[in-house]
Amino acid sequence: MSNHELPRMPKSWRLESKPHKFCPGCGHGLVLKALGMAIDELGIQDRVVFGCDIGCSLLAWDFFNVDTIQTHHGRTTPVVTGVKRANPEAIVIAYMGDGGGYAIGSQHLVNAAARNELITAILVNNTNYGMTGGQMAPTTLPGQKTETTPYGRDVKEAGYPTQGPEMVAAIAREGAYVARGTIANLKQLTRFIKKALQNQMEGRGFSFVEVLSACPTNWRTNAKDTWEFVEKEMTKYFKVGEIKVPAAEGGETDE
Repeated sequence: MSNHELPRMPKSWRLESKPHKFCPGCGHGLVLKALGMAIDELGIQDRVVFGCDIGCSLLAWDFFNVDTIQTHHGRTTPVVTGVKRANPEAIVIAYMGDGGGYAIGSQHLVNAAARNELITAILVNNTNYGMTGGQMAPTTLPGQKTETTPYGRDVKEAGYPTQGPEMVAAIAREGAYVARGTIANLKQLTRFIKKALQNQMEGRGFSFVEVLSACPTNWRTNAKDTWEFVEKEMTKYFKVGEIKVPAAEGGETDE
């Protein structure tokens, strides 16, 4: 049976709907909803192995009725790489935050891209270390205030924010899929994640999706200001759209 002929999973496999465990207004719930919809649309629930990082990401460990493993901080990418190499039929997902992916785990991310590992990595970018109190992260914007940059991020001292998808796209081999989505456009985000999973299923290459997300608890923003920061401030620096697609695919820009 081909990947495109996989049956829908029976309802008995599905967990009952329940509230997520993230802070009110957190974007992780929307990212996971998009991932869940992509998994359902592809009918791959029985083949998925979901790896989640330490940090806010770990609260997703029981969100789906799929095989799940929680890893040490920054080590999700090599763990799911090992799972994939041991079981090539598995569809593996590395789920992490910007700290786990671009700081302590950056070496794993770029080397997995360079090796063209057949995995799908999803990184949630909320511009700070959310779980530990809102410290500056690799993605903190210039001038943005955090617990460790009370006067705003000074690029002369701390450098510029990491543009992860652009970095991965420059390193990744032909056949890789790289995109940046946003919780502000769930339909587009679901499509990006679905294409990243399909790229793995078809054996083309490494797949990576960054997602612009919200952290109102640490940003100290109300609903209006939170959404404005995601939609306007973050997208000034982080361009939304497909950044690298396999030669057989057509590109897509921001919507």
